[in-house]
Amino acid sequence: MGFFGRLTTGWNLAKDSMHVLREEPSLAIFPLLSGIFGLVFMAALFGGTYATMGLEQGPVAYAVLFVLYFGSTFIAAFFNAALVHNAREVFHGRDPTLEEGMRAAWSHRRALAIWALVAATVGMILRAIESSDNPLANVAAMLFSVAWSILTYFIVPVIVFEDVGPTEMFKRSGETFKSTWGETAGAGFGVGIVTALFALVGFAIALAIFFVLGTGTIGLVGGVVVGAIVLLGAYLFGSALGYIARTALYVYATEGEQPEAFNNVDFGRTH
Repeated sequence: MGFFGRLTTGWNLAKDSMHVLREEPSLAIFPLLSGIFGLVFMAALFGGTYATMGLEQGPVAYAVLFVLYFGSTFIAAFFNAALVHNAREVFHGRDPTLEEGMRAAWSHRRALAIWALVAATVGMILRAIESSDNPLANVAAMLFSVAWSILTYFIVPVIVFEDVGPTEMFKRSGETFKSTWGETAGAGFGVGIVTALFALVGFAIALAIFFVLGTGTIGLVGGVVVGAIVLLGAYLFGSALGYIARTALYVYATEGEQPEAFNNVDFGRTH
């Protein structure tokens, strides 16, 4: 299939993912929990560090940064793993609970921790390279960052659905991306467009509230509150939509099975 055909498939994938989310809106709770726990973790980490020793010392700052990378990656991966598990359950016509998704993610805690550890190490290396004054090093870091994102795109579904070791999880993620690169790009484009439209409508409502309530304090507060809610909603919507589409791609690429919820997607054209 040509590149534009793959993009079309990806766009349809994003639209069908939206239908899945509409049928099972609880999937959007996982990104919300991820954001809440991530903020609590960051607050506790930095608050405790400032209270005990501060961040003036170089080694302490780097240690805190590494823990931040590790903790935030693990938290995000954990709740994404729960979302991915429940999304596949929805594909099979089941009605999974939040608790079920959390249990599934917890059962893979060791592999998720290994992934977070590797990601934190890579993040620290990239940060060290980017902080140098060498333009070539910065370009190399940028290229490596893109390659790393591609290699690990399907890392969470691989961890959840495959019993593989640390090395194999990266290999399987890369292989899955290679076989679905066009659809992945199309799905990302589709999810981005749908999320942007959602945000634009929300901001239009916020602007209307601002003018209806007046340009004074009440109108400003009302507009800001609605705008903040819209941003949060767009984040939850986009995150859930993206991982639903990612799960559908993974299921077809690895199992050769087209989820019933994705009737508008001609997966057979991807090969």
